[in-house]
Amino acid sequence: MVNELACDALLFDLDGVLIDSSACIVRNWRAWAEPHGIDVAEIMKVAHGVRSVEAIRQVAPHLDAEAEAARLTALELMNADDVIAMPDAHALLAALPADAWTIVTSGGADLAKARLRAVGLPIPTTMVTADDVTQGKPAPEPYLLGAKRLGVSPDRCLVVEDAPAGIQAGRAAGIRVLGVSSTHTRAELLEQGVAALVERLAELTVANSGADFRLSLRW
Repeated sequence: MVNELACDALLFDLDGVLIDSSACIVRNWRAWAEPHGIDVAEIMKVAHGVRSVEAIRQVAPHLDAEAEAARLTALELMNADDVIAMPDAHALLAALPADAWTIVTSGGADLAKARLRAVGLPIPTTMVTADDVTQGKPAPEPYLLGAKRLGVSPDRCLVVEDAPAGIQAGRAAGIRVLGVSSTHTRAELLEQGVAALVERLAELTVANSGADFRLSLRW
């Protein structure tokens, strides 16, 4: 049986969807946290899928979150080791028209570009990063901006996400969400109301829809 979701454009999260930077993320958060006496395990409970500044506000409300987020970003830019592309990410993006997809990430622009370059994935001109929004995921602003930059109505887009915060953002924007259970369990993602769920990005193929929508995503 072939499963299918049709859309005009795809909005991809970056970390955990197109790339795996989990080892790098934990290492950099630990380097930031230790001087402040903060347990990195507590940070990781809230950090996935949200902007660094918002994670810092949750775990260390006594600190200047903007300044500390800038310090963390500087660490991350110096250390892109262990970042790898998800299996078949290159092939999937190559199969898509350039104007039919973009990336919507909670990371900053410089960091997102550095990680994409490190793994050889393309950098879309329409990319939305933490630098472009005032409210990050789980607020709808990032995905609404992604749809706007592609010139596609939100209800004709499809978000591809691995994190509860990102799923909440997509749904709040009125966009259907395809969950990828790379960093969270199937149960956790289903609880967030994904339209469908795959285990790995490599399961997906793209075809012309031949119907009302431009694209057909199949697995």
